[in-house]
Amino acid sequence: MTALVIAEHDHASIKPATLNTVTAALACGGDVHVLVAGANAAEAAKAAAQIAGVTKVIAADSPSLAENLAENVAAQVLAIAGNYSHILFPSTANGKNVAPRVAAKLDVAQISDITKVDSPDTFERPIYAGNAIATVQSSDATKVITVRTTGFDAAAATGGSAAVETAEGVADSGKSAFVGREVTKSERPELTAAKIIVSGGRALGSAEKFTEVMAPLADKLNAGLGASRAAVDAGYAPNDWQVGQTGKIVAPQLYIAAGISGAIQHLAGMKDSKVIVAINKDEEAPIFSVADYGLVADLFTAVPELAKAL
Repeated sequence: MTALVIAEHDHASIKPATLNTVTAALACGGDVHVLVAGANAAEAAKAAAQIAGVTKVIAADSPSLAENLAENVAAQVLAIAGNYSHILFPSTANGKNVAPRVAAKLDVAQISDITKVDSPDTFERPIYAGNAIATVQSSDATKVITVRTTGFDAAAATGGSAAVETAEGVADSGKSAFVGREVTKSERPELTAAKIIVSGGRALGSAEKFTEVMAPLADKLNAGLGASRAAVDAGYAPNDWQVGQTGKIVAPQLYIAAGISGAIQHLAGMKDSKVIVAINKDEEAPIFSVADYGLVADLFTAVPELAKAL
């Protein structure tokens, strides 16, 4: 029984989500191999070989894999899928784009967003916005799985010494073409990798107030900036700041929520945070039910005072 992890990478280094997925793969039992599908991605393959617990890295290099187009990456996975009992993807935008294609071609059910491995064929995953946990058992010969990275500790990025094996890269499927990419640049940590996140809600009232009140606190803590769906929908913050079931799932060491009531949609995205601090003037706000520390106060007073104290 051998598991294959599909690495998330930028061709030069391995992204953190891969490390959590390796931990999930190790829990399935047996050996763990990592597929690095890219173009000129030798450095990423070397980094994958150093991950603790990985026994082999398969490096597939081809111009068709340069932009991680889902059709081509899926074809690359399918080319070697017959050797594996489990194929695991991080539950990221890329992973969720490729995994269903692989599952459909293999004619198996995808097991989505797992947070725990009970046994090689039984997994746990959240349903109903995290209010219930489903235990899913699969009898499929190949289990195609997406892994909620906040549910597993990251494997050590160093300490391993896996062999790197070269595989022939697939040809371009011709079904899609890369046109361009617009990347948001920020000096702040990316939300899914940030150890501290400061989030604001609709109570901030405007985009100007959001920046004026929340940015100084985030800067002091070197934190990522997040927002509730209500704040994003109101135009106070960009879409990529959204934390929640329909945004980003995060589990930082510290999560500070200011002016966020705590709707189920938002709680589903952050309740696994190690320490949650809530600031809200409504003492009945649902956010206080999951908070480790709660402050019933006006955020326009409390947040600047907190930033000043730091």
